[in-house]
Amino acid sequence: MSKFVTALFLAMAALSAPAAAQQFQPAILYDLGGRNDKSFNEAAFMGAEKFKKDAGAEYRDFEIQNDAQREQALRNFARRGQNPIIAIGFSQAQAVEKVAKEFPDIKFAIVDMVVDLPNVRSILFREQEGSYLVGVLAAMASKSGKIGFVGGMDIPLISRFACGYVQGAKATNGKIEVYQNMTGTTGAAWSDPVKGGELARSQIDRGADVVYHAAGGTGIGVLQAAADAGKLGIGVDSNQNGLHPGKVLTSMLKRVDVAVYDSLKDAKSGTFSAGVKVLGLAEGGVGYAMDDNNAPLVTAAMKAAADKAAADIVAGTIKVHDYMADKKCPF
Repeated sequence: MSKFVTALFLAMAALSAPAAAQQFQPAILYDLGGRNDKSFNEAAFMGAEKFKKDAGAEYRDFEIQNDAQREQALRNFARRGQNPIIAIGFSQAQAVEKVAKEFPDIKFAIVDMVVDLPNVRSILFREQEGSYLVGVLAAMASKSGKIGFVGGMDIPLISRFACGYVQGAKATNGKIEVYQNMTGTTGAAWSDPVKGGELARSQIDRGADVVYHAAGGTGIGVLQAAADAGKLGIGVDSNQNGLHPGKVLTSMLKRVDVAVYDSLKDAKSGTFSAGVKVLGLAEGGVGYAMDDNNAPLVTAAMKAAADKAAADIVAGTIKVHDYMADKKCPF
């Protein structure tokens, strides 16, 4: 009898081992614009790729083509046993909430929105802090005293970028003019580089010589238009300095790659926690990019000013306005 019990135990252990090994099967769901948008989604992709390289762990991913695919894609991942599932973008919130309730044993994470469930990690960023820094740099780089901002979808989140940028620029030059345009009101606003280029050119025609975008794939057109006009662009989310070397002043880094990497690492190590995580300057979640592509454009005085502003923000000496708090920008 004891031999039978031992054999049965060993057999059960053998069967459960693959199941345990399969518990970590991560998946990434990108937002509209796709993994190769050179911006927001691509930052998530780079985080997943770095984790894959460091941990030797494969992952699945999917690029939605329309809003209707969000819930379907998440549920398909969950049914296949993918765990954790990371959804990129605020627009995924409704689908994440619904599917996470259906699969309470699966860990989910979402970037840029709060889903209050015990199996969901919500990751937010203080985009206004990084935008303040590139506003300082834009104001110091501008020769015309006029700069621009092109947003993607017209939502409070993108106005948070714009407001931080305006605050940083006006703290540096109280007389500076800042032109602002949003691309649209639907998800298509993230993947329209032609419209992005048109908006940037209209600002440049009015005198702007530095244009910052927070527009996902649409921003590729913004940076192209600035480079073609001999002006300076400012990238966002990923380091976009290399897209037009010498024509991109800097990029406001929103470390979605870090958020994805840390979520995967925590899930694999068994330390994944739900709740809200907020990443700002103090947490290394935002910043500005310096490399060989933009080093000639950023003087020592400009870098010193941006770095001092960053230190003052972390210390609380500078309070960067959060548009999401009151839906107003007082600058």
